[in-house]
Parts: sequence; structure tokens; C-alpha cells
Amino acid sequence: MAVSSPVIRCWGRLEVRGAELFAPGEPTLVVGNHDSYWDPIAIGIAAKKRRQIRALAKASLWRIRPLAPILNGMGQIPIERAAGDQGALSTAIAHLRAGACIGVFAEGTISRGEQLRARSGVGRLAEAVPEAKIVCVAVRDTVSIVGFPARPRITVEFFEPAGGGFAPGEDPGAFAGRLLGEIRVRAPVCAAGRGGRGAVG
Repeated sequence: MAVSSPVIRCWGRLEVRGAELFAPGEPTLVVGNHDSYWDPIAIGIAAKKRRQIRALAKASLWRIRPLAPILNGMGQIPIERAAGDQGALSTAIAHLRAGACIGVFAEGTISRGEQLRARSGVGRLAEAVPEAKIVCVAVRDTVSIVGFPARPRITVEFFEPAGGGFAPGEDPGAFAGRLLGEIRVRAPVCAAGRGGRGAVG
């Protein structure tokens, strides 16, 4: 985070909105879009002064030796995405109930410029911890970080869902889809990589 901060804040001209939504010690579930590998770093830096976000991250990252201790130090939670990892969800639920700030990507993986469906895991977390505050985050222009010499203008916007939090009896998948719909209005799908500024319809 410290090494990447100049890239996000200075080169990326980071603009943060809505960080005041975070309160210390309040169980908080942060749900965002994922178009670039820089997204979790940008979100973490944007929220850093208010909360540390513990993200669910793909377990394969822990097999990269230099990266594993960094992920552990950041409090990230490994998850086997394709396997419906119940252990990781249980861990996330326990931390959320204890007052942690847990971050998840609604699509479960990077979009690669395609419209993806929301994953029900977001809704399952919200259903298990109904007292958790739901904060959506729309991240824009991280896909353009590698577009040298043009500089990106990264925006991280935190907001509460217009439709409210998880409603009793609401389907977890429908809840996740509802949040993703609100997020994508603010942050349309973009393809990562050079020239990736254009939104995908």
C-alpha cells in the first residue's frame, strides 16, 4: 500500500468521495466493481484514513512467495472462488460480526471488459450479518494506469445503496445484482490495459 500510494495518488490523481461513510469499529461490508488489478489497491488507499478493508482475495495469490506475507499483513482472506469456499465465507462472517470492514467484488473476479453477473456470496455475507453497514464503491479509470504518457484520473466513490441494505427474505443473488447494478451506473465496465478508457456498453 505504501509503495503503491504515489502511483494511485500522484500519477493517478486520485479523487475520493464518500469516505465519511466509514465509522470506526462498525461492521461494514464494502462491495465494488473490478475492472483492473489496481482496484483493490485504489480502494484500500482511498479508505485508509478511516478503515482498513480486509478483502476476500483468490487463494492462488498466496502461492506467490513474496506476496503471501504482504497479504497476511494486510489481513486479506484467501478464497477458492470456483469452489464456493465455505471456510473463507465463515471466516469473513466471523470478522464482520466482530466489527471488521470486509471488502468484496460483486462480480467475484476482474471483468476484462465484459459484463459479468453478480455473485451470490455478497448477499450471503449480508444475510449472515444483517447489522453490517453496506457501502458500495465505484472505481473509475484504474484501467488507464498503464496508458503512459497519458495520466489517468482515478475516482473512488463510496456510497450507500439507494435500495438499502439486505431486506428480510431477499434472495442473496438478487441482492448482489441490485448492488452491482447501482455500482455499474456510476462505473461502467472498462477493458484493462492500454487504451482501456472507453466504457463497454
